[in-house]
Amino acid sequence: MKDILDQVEAWLAAGKRVALATVIATERSAPHDPGAAMAVSEQGEAAGSVSGGCVEGAVVEEALEVIERGQPKRLSYGIADELALTVGLTCGGTIHVFVEPLSWRPLFERLAETIRAERPAALVTEIEGPQPGTRLLVGPDRVQGTLAPPPLQERVVAEARSLLAAGLTARRAYGRQGEARRREVEVFVRSFAPPAHLYVFGATDFARAMARMGKFLGYRVTVCDARSTFVTRARFPEADELVVRWPDEFLAEAPVDERTVICILTHDPKFDVPLLQAALRTPAAYIGAMGSRRTDLDRTRRLRELGLSEAELARIRGPIGLDIGARTPEEVAVAIAGEIIALRHCHPGGFLRDRTGPVHGLRPEEAEPTAGIASARL
Repeated sequence: MKDILDQVEAWLAAGKRVALATVIATERSAPHDPGAAMAVSEQGEAAGSVSGGCVEGAVVEEALEVIERGQPKRLSYGIADELALTVGLTCGGTIHVFVEPLSWRPLFERLAETIRAERPAALVTEIEGPQPGTRLLVGPDRVQGTLAPPPLQERVVAEARSLLAAGLTARRAYGRQGEARRREVEVFVRSFAPPAHLYVFGATDFARAMARMGKFLGYRVTVCDARSTFVTRARFPEADELVVRWPDEFLAEAPVDERTVICILTHDPKFDVPLLQAALRTPAAYIGAMGSRRTDLDRTRRLRELGLSEAELARIRGPIGLDIGARTPEEVAVAIAGEIIALRHCHPGGFLRDRTGPVHGLRPEEAEPTAGIASARL
């Protein structure tokens, strides 16, 4: 959504009518995840993407019809459709798209402001039910818009906040009064969470590569080390924040939530042990520590002697990263990133050719609510 805000606002300022197409679900392989969006002006101009190009032309035609009729529409495109030869997904998957007239300009402007300010918010859209296209903008302590009746809105707001806290985008269905396990009303919840934190400890060459990788993956990157000589903007130009402090003291005060990633790349006991103690007191999604097998065993012994439980020690990913034979700082950063991504999607991190079944497996938004939150903490 963020990539189309400027263009949509320009069209609206010019008095053009606009339709918004959003991917609300995918099956098997698909170019984009749910939440991907494309805007279409009444003149057929397009911004954004819902399919990487293979069904964009068809979506534009449908969007122009939606603009004229003023009514939203649900669409599905996939290899099994009767349109497969002309607009089918060459990757063999199916995407489900909700196309609506952008008739909610005041709420859209508030959404744009929220996204640019990197404040957390969830956009809830009724995609099936008495009033398709009705929407709410849900923040941690504020709700804008109305979804009738009140019991339904209360239930939807609570679940939207839960999904927002985990950074999840998902569909949910309810009864008309908000009852669970009924499918009279279906909503699509699109979470706009600020970038998750990535804390990199140790101003080493490995940390420099990891800072670059973290920015590439969309994290807000902080590099921390007690040695001011090494914590410089010249060494870490991509980092959002540079901190010269003892790592455990900094982490004890730093914001950490269920999406936070902590990479300890110092492999020095005087830093690692107190830092891991501090890290294990947080709800961080990922705690990884660099070092040889011997270093890891010694570190674990020291932590056990300090009273940490086996369950707490099991949270540490050490030695850090996937087993891909990485040696250079850049290769190690790739190995760490691979482990983070694999854990985010509950995948073992093996070779794709050795797997059976769909490449992407079960997406977090297709799981039950509790499992979905647990599987998408990174």
